[in-house]
Amino acid sequence: MSAVTRKTFDEVMVPNYAPAAFIPVSGLGSRLTDQDGKEYIDFACGIAVTSLGHRHPELTAVLHDQADHLWHLSNTHTNEPALRLARRLTETTFAERVFFCNSGAEANEAALKLARKYAVDRNPEKTQIVSCKQSFHGRTLFTVSVGGQPKYTEGFGPLPGNLAHIPFNDIAAAEATIHWGTAAVIVEPVQGEGGITPATKAYLQKLRELCDKHGALLIFDEVQIGVGRSGSLFSYMEYGVVPDILTSAKALGNGLPIGAMLTTKEIAATFVVGTHGSTYGGNPLVCAVADKVIEIVSRPETLAGVKQRHHWLVDGLKAINQKHQVFTEIRGQGLLIGAELIPALHGKAKDVLNAAAKQGLVTLVAGTNVVRFAPSLVISAEDLNEGLRRFELAVAEIAAQVTQAA
Repeated sequence: MSAVTRKTFDEVMVPNYAPAAFIPVSGLGSRLTDQDGKEYIDFACGIAVTSLGHRHPELTAVLHDQADHLWHLSNTHTNEPALRLARRLTETTFAERVFFCNSGAEANEAALKLARKYAVDRNPEKTQIVSCKQSFHGRTLFTVSVGGQPKYTEGFGPLPGNLAHIPFNDIAAAEATIHWGTAAVIVEPVQGEGGITPATKAYLQKLRELCDKHGALLIFDEVQIGVGRSGSLFSYMEYGVVPDILTSAKALGNGLPIGAMLTTKEIAATFVVGTHGSTYGGNPLVCAVADKVIEIVSRPETLAGVKQRHHWLVDGLKAINQKHQVFTEIRGQGLLIGAELIPALHGKAKDVLNAAAKQGLVTLVAGTNVVRFAPSLVISAEDLNEGLRRFELAVAEIAAQVTQAA
C-alpha cells in the first residue's frame, strides 16, 4: 500500500474536519514528532485528552499488562478493571454509582436520558431541560440540541423539544427559567467551546438552590475540565457545589475512548435493566488504563503541580501580551486557559494557531476569537517555557500583521 499524506485525507475521509497540514506520528511526554521529523511542543493534548502526556510509562505498562489478559466482554458480563475504576470513582467523588460508555457525548446523552426518566417517572409533565447559551455537550442529536450553539444544529431538524437555553453566569435568567416543570439543568463549570469562561461560584450555587427548590437534577458536564485539569480531581470540588450527575470523558482514558456518568444510588435506580446501554462501555482494556489515570491524577503532587503550572502559563501569557498587546483577557481554571483576541484580531484565532504550528507549537481555538491552551498536567517547566517562547514568535508575527494593516 502506498504511503499516506495529508492529501490522502482529502481523498478518503468525510470532509467534516479540516486537520492541520502536518501529521504527527509519535509522541513522548509533551512533545510530538510529525512525518517529516519536525518536533512540536504539545499545548493541546488532543483537546484536553492526553493530560498525562504521550506514552506515560505507568499507563503504558498497565495497557500492555491488560492487553495480555482480556480486551473485551460486552455488558453481558462485568469485568475487574471496570469494577476497580467504578470503585475508585465512587471513593473519590460524591457519586455512588457509575455508568461507562465511550465518549463525552455519550456520557451526556446518558445523563440527560437518566434525568428525563427520573423526572417523568414522578411527573409526566416534568420534561424541560435547561442549558446555557454557548455551551457544548456533544454531537449526538440530543446533546447538540441541548448545547447552546445554533450553528451545530442547523440542517439537522426537527430537534428534540422542551429545551431552554439561558445566558451563562446570568442568575436572573436562571431564576426566570427554572420552574416546577424542569427535569434537569446541565452546565459546564468552565465553558470550553464557548470561550474558556469559568462559572462564578454564585451562579453554580444559585443553580443548585433552584434545582433543589423545583425538584430538578443538576448535571455538571466535566468532560473537558474534569480529571485534574481544574486543579482538583473534578471542578465541582473547586467550587464546593455538588451536582446530582457528573459526566467525564476526554482525560479519563488519556487517549483511549471512555466516558463515564457518575450519580447517586437513588437516581441511578431509574436505569433498570434494559433501559440504557453501551456495547463497548466498561471495556476492560480501557478501564484498566483509566483506573491508573485517576490514581495518578489524584496524587497530591499531581494536583498541586496543576496549580503551579497554571501560574507559570498565565504569567507567561501575560508577559507576552504586555509586549505585543494582542489579548483583551486571559482566563480559565487550572490548565484550561483561554486568551481572547483584541477586536482588531477577531476571527483570527485559527491564524494564531497556524502561526504557532509553524513555530513548532500545537495549540487550540475556542471559537474564532479565543486561543485555547490545554497542556499536560505534568508538563515539565522546560517544555512549558519552550512552548511559551515559540508562542511568542507566533504572536509577534500576528501582531506585525495588525501593525501593517493599520
